[in-house]
Amino acid sequence: MADLPFHDRTDFDNAERGFVARLSPAVIKAADGRVVWDNDSYDFVNAECPKGAHPSLWRQAQLCAKQGLFEVADGIYQVRGLDLSNMTIVEGDTGVIVIDPLISTECAAAALRLYRDNRGDRPVTGVIYTHSHGDHFGGVRGITDGAGIPIIAPAGFMEHAVSENVYAGIAMSRRTVYMYGPALPRSPEGQIGCGLGMTTSTGTFSLIAPTVDITRTGQEETVDGVRIIFQLTPGTEAPAEMNFLFPDRRALCMAENATHNQHNILTLRGALVRDARVWARYLTEAIVLFADEADVAFASHHWPTWGKDNIVRFLAEQRDMYAYLHDQTLRLMNRGLTGIEIAEVMQMPPALEQAWHTRGYYGSVSHNVKAIYQRYLGWYDGNPAHLWEHPPVEQARRYVECLGGTAAVVGLARRYVGEGDLRFAATLLNHAVFADEHDTEARKLLAEVYTALGRGAENGTWRNVYLMGALELNGDIVPAEIDVTSPDMIAALTVEQIFDSLAIRVNGPQAWNERFAIDWHLIDSGERYRTTMSNGALIQQPNPPAATVDLTVRLTKPQLLGLLAGKGADMLDHDGDVGVLRRLAAVLDDPAPDFAIITP
Repeated sequence: MADLPFHDRTDFDNAERGFVARLSPAVIKAADGRVVWDNDSYDFVNAECPKGAHPSLWRQAQLCAKQGLFEVADGIYQVRGLDLSNMTIVEGDTGVIVIDPLISTECAAAALRLYRDNRGDRPVTGVIYTHSHGDHFGGVRGITDGAGIPIIAPAGFMEHAVSENVYAGIAMSRRTVYMYGPALPRSPEGQIGCGLGMTTSTGTFSLIAPTVDITRTGQEETVDGVRIIFQLTPGTEAPAEMNFLFPDRRALCMAENATHNQHNILTLRGALVRDARVWARYLTEAIVLFADEADVAFASHHWPTWGKDNIVRFLAEQRDMYAYLHDQTLRLMNRGLTGIEIAEVMQMPPALEQAWHTRGYYGSVSHNVKAIYQRYLGWYDGNPAHLWEHPPVEQARRYVECLGGTAAVVGLARRYVGEGDLRFAATLLNHAVFADEHDTEARKLLAEVYTALGRGAENGTWRNVYLMGALELNGDIVPAEIDVTSPDMIAALTVEQIFDSLAIRVNGPQAWNERFAIDWHLIDSGERYRTTMSNGALIQQPNPPAATVDLTVRLTKPQLLGLLAGKGADMLDHDGDVGVLRRLAAVLDDPAPDFAIITP
């Protein structure tokens, strides 16, 4: 820690460069008066770092909390600090192109209003989604209805944007609460950001489908007189992502592939494991393609980098970081170390340790190494003792019994706390809580240990997870505030995805003895599907051959969505036994959006 270059104020200079105006007060409300964003609540980070925070994370919070409208290049502006992500605005011949319209419509509208108050009331003439994560498209209806303008996205955007938020959306949203900590007090003792930004807004989530797909690197599009050259980067920070250059402005957008932190190979909320190998290679490609053509590089988070040499150094260090993590994990994996062991011994090169933008504020060396291991070898480390372990509660009860009971485990944990070994104290106390979730002494001490671990963490998401864990142990279950399964998101599902989302709700044991088949004729699109309940699995088949089925229904896609929401079954145009729909509904489970995480 003492070796970090706290004297270097370059990031602070860059984070203020081009400042035009701030939103004051920086509080954004929904139509019903509910506050969905409050950047003013982070004013406390402008003080000296207190004992309850890691100085490096505190520095990152000071940078991320800066909000307002900033000029990036001639005719290119960013609104930062009004959501987790940045919204970039590019002035064209007749209006503006908006890049990444934040999470919530309310925040996007406020960001555009701030721009217009200072640059004039220009219409939105195009939208670009850099990638398929919700903080880069959810606010789109706050700036446009999409009519008559191009909406540009990388190939595969809709599939990944929708599937990520619908298939595992409930579990992911639940874990997101812990990762970002929106329920924590915003204070030196509580939530001080997440490294990538401050937190997530909680307003209205929307989606407008792209009208222009970017399908190849080198593809050029002109929007409102502005030339844009694209680089596809699938499998990097998102399954569908792209960088792009504005050659006439000499400005390079790096999406979320190069930001001022080490990013996640696998997020703590959960996601598909990313490919650190191709991530590094696309950064090399970006240097080759664009470095000579850019005077500034900006991204969907954080602040820009100006000057060719600085851009090349920044991109090269980001590249080296992901390449090093990947290659060294594989090297040690092939020497017999497991993911946990590799994470413990991994040492980053001194030059990368000293670079602020490669510090683990959002991703971390520890959990990224484990993610790379998981990508190649999965959850099993090869040790038969780990092949068929008891689930957490049963394992905990046995450990606690072997150690002499809950009181003895708590006593041992206190000893480890006294010795400063909070990591093992947390392990012991976790067993105590899972063995007897009503033991107040174990819960209280584990909450104290999690609080201490959180306040010592340099990684923003680790801090939030630990502090949220303490909150749950003290009796607070906090559900997700933003609904990613919004009407726009549901409407964007393909028919195949609709049946997929239905299949993952089937309670298998309850459906073991059900046998039926339904033909679905979508009269608005001409699509035909057959769903068959077979051995507890709902199987779908497009364009099925002629066969005898229990029910045939003819309906539109909106009617199908309404039907699955429990509406309109009696109004269907159908042949056969409509009672089959009731049998299907009877074996569907509802997800649990507020399940416990820290406790059984």
